[in-house]
Amino acid sequence: MKTLGYYNGEYGEIEDMKIPMTDRVCSFGDGVYDVTYARNHRIFTLDEHMDRFFSSAQLLDIRLAFDKDGLKKLLQDMVDKVDEGNLVICWQATRGTQIRCHTYDDDMTANIWITIRPCEIVDMSQKVDLITVEDTRFLHCNIKTLNLIPSVMASQLAMKSGAHEAIFHRGDRVTECAHSNVHIIKNGVLITPPPDCYILKGVARDNLIKACNALSIPVRVEPFFVQDVFEADEVVITSSGSLCLQAGKVDGISVGGRAEDIIKRLQAYLLDQFMRATDV
Repeated sequence: MKTLGYYNGEYGEIEDMKIPMTDRVCSFGDGVYDVTYARNHRIFTLDEHMDRFFSSAQLLDIRLAFDKDGLKKLLQDMVDKVDEGNLVICWQATRGTQIRCHTYDDDMTANIWITIRPCEIVDMSQKVDLITVEDTRFLHCNIKTLNLIPSVMASQLAMKSGAHEAIFHRGDRVTECAHSNVHIIKNGVLITPPPDCYILKGVARDNLIKACNALSIPVRVEPFFVQDVFEADEVVITSSGSLCLQAGKVDGISVGGRAEDIIKRLQAYLLDQFMRATDV
């Protein structure tokens, strides 16, 4: 199969799948999700993504019918059915199915969605442009929910501006990007925002910190601000499909370019980690 979708035990090509209108995601975006990539039909950092997925579900009181091992097996079985081995895998749990009502039954069981399609991780050899956008999201950014309208609007604005991503900020404090984490390098130190309610604790963010530790690059976990982005030696964004991207411009202003040796070391380390983990 070229693509593969799943909904509560039903399989098919993604465009052929049907979802009931009474799924609570249709009315409330009531659910959580996670995403990772596969190469050679081997799923990258699945344990870390699964831990975050189950944590998000628990924080929103969503009752999953699968345990971690069962869901991991289902994902691997589905990946093995797809023709192409280099894939993006998205799975989500919506709270359940009922006629529209803001409250929900305590014993409601989640609906499980999975989509798998061919995709490659982003080429890290090119610098990317970013824009800044006021962060108007709620105070559950640490939960990977399906309520993504602010991120959708910011991503659309970035695209129309010819940029790759949008950096969110609350007042002057930088939080994260629309679908990435953002970091800066200053005086040889990687600075990354604390994993509080304003950001999602990204798996790629954790991998970046581990890479810094392995390469003896100091790390500080602390807030930084919009002006710090423009004064940084480098601006870096990370996500599951963009392991470590270097920014070239923010709001049309050139940034970074003063610690490219650190960037190249991190990119080489992270790409090697991905390749080793997904080799056959």
